[in-house]
Amino acid sequence: MTFPDHAGRWRFYRRLLVLPMAALLIYTCVATQVRAGDRNRELLIGIEPEHNIFDQMQRYRALAAYLSDELGLEVKLTIMSRYGEVLQRFRSLRLDGALLSSYTAALAIRELGLTPVANLVNLDEGSTSQGYIFVRKDSGIKNVEDMRGKSVVFVDPATAEGYVFARAFFRQHGIEDLDSHFSRHYYSGSHASAVFLVLDGRADIGSAKNTVYNQLVGRDSSILDELSIIATSPEMPEVTLCLKRELAPELLDKLRTSLLNMDQTIEGHNVLKQLAARRFVRSDPDDFAVIEEMAADAGMKILNGSAD
Repeated sequence: MTFPDHAGRWRFYRRLLVLPMAALLIYTCVATQVRAGDRNRELLIGIEPEHNIFDQMQRYRALAAYLSDELGLEVKLTIMSRYGEVLQRFRSLRLDGALLSSYTAALAIRELGLTPVANLVNLDEGSTSQGYIFVRKDSGIKNVEDMRGKSVVFVDPATAEGYVFARAFFRQHGIEDLDSHFSRHYYSGSHASAVFLVLDGRADIGSAKNTVYNQLVGRDSSILDELSIIATSPEMPEVTLCLKRELAPELLDKLRTSLLNMDQTIEGHNVLKQLAARRFVRSDPDDFAVIEEMAADAGMKILNGSAD
């Protein structure tokens, strides 16, 4: 087998390593962190695959340890391998809460009655995120008509920034049926992967979350020379911690207070740095109305994460 360059060789070996290791890590998280222990002395929190699972575990492990100390009980994490697993995981694993992106948070608030507690403020001082539709600069794609016959990669049907916004945008520009306009459409599973797939030329058009896109640009500024952003969505809530209402009110209040005050302590500041965030701010259920409006524009309902 031959490779076009060193970067191609690295991508090949990275894929060989990541897939089996990812499967092992998912199994380990579920097998060791979800056990029939004393559940009233622990909180089990789900996290989504916004980045690859190694990055996610690294980002949130410090937060779990910090909250464990603050609350006097063990806070554990489990990876949800797909965005659409929120309802299933809450029911099958009896999660106490989850750090959710805007669409899955809206879905969980409606379907599971979860309480949105606090959401992250990113390094740009924003507590919201947006969806980007982007292409390679050398693709010749400037508008929707130029996309005809091209391939498009989404993140997951249960992401606002990585799917719902793009579907709404395409629908507003006369594209009702993806199959008739694009040569192919598929899902990457994470926002970062969607960006890399377009960078590598394995998709012509991509849709992903701006905060993840900007983090990747911060690590490799050459991305700005290679990709063009075609469209940007309205703002929507950033990653939000949502908890089930059955938790004791005093525990919920103590957890919210710990999050809102994190930026006032040295330990909390270090955790926020690991999260690439400034602080947490209080969340409001009304913040998610924009998601329902966007889903309506896309011809979808906030119900089981599926389109009509």
